[in-house]
Amino acid sequence: MAQDIIPIELGLPQGDLVTLWAPRWREDGEEWEAFLGDEDDLYAFPDAAHLAAFVRTAEQHDLIDHPAWDAVPELNVPELIPDDDHSYDLVGVPEMVAEEPDSWTLSELAEIVGIVRSLADVCELDEVHEILDGCEGFSLLDQGQLPFTGREGARLWNDLSETVSEKWDLILDTIDDLVTVPAVDAATLEQTAEELAAFHEESAESEAGVDTEDDDLDTVDSESDADAADDDEDEEPVGFWGEVGIDPIKIVLSEREYFTLRCYLDDEPIFLGSDGRIEVFGSEKALARKLADGAELADTDLAEVSTWDDVLTKATAGELEIEVDPDNTYVLTGLDADIAEGLDAIDPTQLELAVELLTDAADWADDDSVTTALASSESLGWLVSFVLRPDPTRLAPSPPFDAEQKAWRGLVESFEDRLRLN
Repeated sequence: MAQDIIPIELGLPQGDLVTLWAPRWREDGEEWEAFLGDEDDLYAFPDAAHLAAFVRTAEQHDLIDHPAWDAVPELNVPELIPDDDHSYDLVGVPEMVAEEPDSWTLSELAEIVGIVRSLADVCELDEVHEILDGCEGFSLLDQGQLPFTGREGARLWNDLSETVSEKWDLILDTIDDLVTVPAVDAATLEQTAEELAAFHEESAESEAGVDTEDDDLDTVDSESDADAADDDEDEEPVGFWGEVGIDPIKIVLSEREYFTLRCYLDDEPIFLGSDGRIEVFGSEKALARKLADGAELADTDLAEVSTWDDVLTKATAGELEIEVDPDNTYVLTGLDADIAEGLDAIDPTQLELAVELLTDAADWADDDSVTTALASSESLGWLVSFVLRPDPTRLAPSPPFDAEQKAWRGLVESFEDRLRLN
């Protein structure tokens, strides 16, 4: 794609339409941003063939003076198909906010709100800005789960959901009203439609070729593998990380989110790191990039695991996807305040996962401080045990819980000291 001009897809009430977006660039000392359009019209098209036909023949639109525009008419049709990272389902937002705010939902929602803000900036949609600026949660989406954890986080998410319920249709209608589908040259469209059809046919044949090859292999091996197939019929696919026995994990602390890797060998935890220090990264992409380098992590304890080379090979090929299972997401934020407030304020699942993480890290580093602090003879250990394994025959811990809060904070601070941000 031409530098800084990107094909995007917008999911709008009138359908999924493709257009072009030029993110902010500087020219002659000024900052600009633009979409394909003309004056008050946003040009959008039903598919990449119509978009290609337009850009190859149009002589007047708002991107014509962009410094990279000359390369756009030379692009082939497949290059004008928006990728998944630039497909924005505006219509699906109400359904998204009806779910719990997990990292994937928040990331996708942040991208959608970002493109809506860009449209509002370029097209001077003051009413859209008023809606987005009137709800604090919209401005916090790109920070991930952290702002939406705990009681205050739940309030922010509820406010955002209510705003979407009440006002998102106005945003959709405002943007939808901007869209114009311009006429394109019929002869050029015939050519670009053929290019698009050929691309789809080639893609289908490629996929069919893989399926056929798999079918042939299945036929050859069908008799010898019949019993094994029956045994595995109900098993869920484990995926790459399940196959190598290493888990990506996410850690949510007061300042930010971190990503790293951990596995278990003979029930003993092993982290990505060495000498008691855990190598962590600010995003999944940053972790994947470091793994692609390979050599820089050669001295970590995980490098001794037999499947480590499989991870590096996939990362070096650019095929590694860092996907964190919810069971490997550890939210430590807010637990100290919940402990101080009392038993009813503590989320047992959040606490259990946090205890697992702190215990694993300490065990891996040959540090017995966590085990000692969580012993049932200690006040914090007694509280944690009561929350995780409630027993009506036991005497419940009684407030105030200042000592327990202080002890918990000490464990979390010691854990944070183990993290080495890359």
